[in-house]
Formats: sequence, structure tokens, C-alpha cells
Amino acid sequence: MTDISRNMPWHKKAWSAVQRRLSEGRLPHALIITGERGVGKRVWADAVAELLLCDSPTGQEAGEPVACGRCKQCELYAASSHPDVRVYAPEKSRMVKVDQIRALSTFAVASPQVARRKVAIIDRADQLNLNAANALLKTLEEPLPDVTLLLLQESGRPVLPTIRSRCQSLAIPTPDAESASAWLVDKVQALEEADRPSAETLTKALMLSGNAPRLALDYATGDFLNLRDEAFARFKQFMKAKIPVAEAAKAFKALGLEGSLWLFEGWAADLARLSSGGNAHDHEAEEMLGYLARINPAWRAHELLDMVRESRAAGVYNANPELEASRLLIAWQKLMPMKRRAG
Repeated sequence: MTDISRNMPWHKKAWSAVQRRLSEGRLPHALIITGERGVGKRVWADAVAELLLCDSPTGQEAGEPVACGRCKQCELYAASSHPDVRVYAPEKSRMVKVDQIRALSTFAVASPQVARRKVAIIDRADQLNLNAANALLKTLEEPLPDVTLLLLQESGRPVLPTIRSRCQSLAIPTPDAESASAWLVDKVQALEEADRPSAETLTKALMLSGNAPRLALDYATGDFLNLRDEAFARFKQFMKAKIPVAEAAKAFKALGLEGSLWLFEGWAADLARLSSGGNAHDHEAEEMLGYLARINPAWRAHELLDMVRESRAAGVYNANPELEASRLLIAWQKLMPMKRRAG
């Protein structure tokens, strides 16, 4: 049986809310699940979908139902072959397209094939293009009793108000450092010994992910940390006018557009924190960002955050990662004293 809050205790409040509403017959037809990147929104949604489809949930008497893990529905779900579940996620354009939502609408009005209800997961609802969002409104406005929609939203990424107003919302928080570290260590221990990252790597991955455990696991077991270190080194050199922007931008190109924007967004957010007397999440960048915070007005950090949002929006139209990195690097260098800027 699946109780997501046992493996990810920071999911407990949102998980308990669904259990309670399901037990009381008050589960809404559509839920928006909001949380930072890497806190396990999709894992949570999968657990909810399994529970909704299960023929024989346990724990119902106590108002804490969980999927039994043994019935036909649970077996189909575990095999990723359940016909009454659909997942719609961004495709090559980085957006959820209108054709996908039209397919969802068709799925929503059809009768369940083997279960008593159907579940559709939109991963992510904040990346619906305008036509797709408008198409989704019809399904939200004419809900059917045998279909539940789970819309995943990354924090800080907007969902159209017309969609939000037709859904109930649940938030999945970012865990504290201790919980995130315990989860990460447990996952790493399951790897082959030769593949296990060092304790130092895990600490750095947690720092850069802002304690988002699943993102930290990706960082610790992939090549992001090495690419990030190279990009940060080039960033510092460029800020001191030691290399041209084209050379610095190449290191960010290796990260891809989303990886680069994630770094720039994190540094800009840290600059804002330092400007208001807080602490930086990226400890390795804190000295440089602290210097910039002391010599610039606080609004410059928010200006940089706006530029990141513009670049992310441009990514929908396949913007060039190197050109976007160059644009952002030049904006950052303008925070330096005139005499230290590149010519």
C-alpha cells in the first residue's frame, strides 16, 4: 500500500487533506498542487491517483485511506498500464499543447474502462499555452463525477486566474534540511556503491536545490554540479572583466536554457535576500553577491528576476540558450562599478 507521507513526511499535510476529503465525499473534481521544483509533486500526484483508482483502500474507517497495493487497479497502476489514467506534460516546445488538452477532454467524457473513475494529471499546468488553457476551461466548467484532474504547478510560475478559480489548491512545502538530507541519504544508499555520491556532493546538491530532495538527487547523481561550477567560474571571471561575454556564455549553454535560468534566478533571489539583510542560499556565491548587494539598490535584484522570467517565456519559442545567457550576463555586469566592467 502507498502512504506517500511515510517516505516523504513533508507531503503529510497535503496527503492527509486528500484522504480526509475522499473519506467525507468532498474531493473536488480538480486540484492544483503547488510546490517548488524537486519537492515530489509528481510522486504525490501518482500516489493520489493510485488511491483514487484502488478497489479496496485500507484505513477507511479511520478516515486515512491508502491504496491496498493488491487489487487489479493497483497492479495495473504499478505496471504503468492503467487505462484510466492519463498524464499530459510539456513536449518539445516546453509547453502543454492544445492537442494534448483536447485529448484530455475526450478522455474525461469517456466511460472508465476498468476502474470506477478516471484520473488525469497535467504536469505542468503552469506550462499550458494559451490555446491549451482555454481548451481546459471547458472541462473544468463542466465537471463529470467520475474524473479527477490533478494540475501540478511549480512555485512562482503563474496559472491563468480563470483556471485557478475553478480548482481547489494544495501546497507541498519544501522540507527542512534534516528531512531533505535523510531522504537523500536513504535514496543514495540504494545505489551501487561505485555510484554513490560523496557526503560533500550531497551537501552541495542540497544547498543548490534549496533542500528540494528530488532535485538534489538529480544534481548529486548527474553532471549538473560540474557544469554549474564551470558556469560559476566563468561568471565570476566575466564580472571582473577578465573574459568576454561570448566565452562566459558558452559555459551556460552547456547547462541548457532551463539549467542556466535556474542558476541566474537563484543568484538574483539571493541578491534580493542579501539586499534585505537575509542570507544567500548559494553559499559559494554569497561573497560576490554580498558585494553587489552593498553597492546596488535592492530593486536591481528584482529587475534581474524579471529578466529571467522574460527569458523563460522566450524559451517557449525555442530561444537560443547562449544568446539568453549573454543577455543576462551583460545585465549582471552592469551591477559592477564602471571601472571594472568589460569594454
